[in-house]
Amino acid sequence: MALNLNKNLKLYYSIKEVAEMFGINESTLRYWEQEFPYLKPKTSGPAKIRQYQEKDIEQIRLIHNLVKVRGFKLAAAKKIINSNRDGADRRAEVLTRLIGVRDDLQALKRQMDYLQ
Repeated sequence: MALNLNKNLKLYYSIKEVAEMFGINESTLRYWEQEFPYLKPKTSGPAKIRQYQEKDIEQIRLIHNLVKVRGFKLAAAKKIINSNRDGADRRAEVLTRLIGVRDDLQALKRQMDYLQ
């Protein structure tokens, strides 16, 4: 079996790490946990420290796409997710890929400009 070098070995992320991934406040994540019942990170210890897994991050990516990127209100985002979850997931995935391609193209353009 081949070694997968792209595999992320980290199982849990702190609320601070997740907030930094999406450029939002930790309080925004806590609020989204109240508003979206399927977003439930694991908590540990008496201090109930949140531990986000990849599945939680995918949920946050979907919510972030709808609310912060596309500009939907929370109620509209809930309605979209509840009525057409698969379609919303696919659109969020496509948008993430397109943003990555755009960033790659911008980096390539900067390199080309540097060579000229």
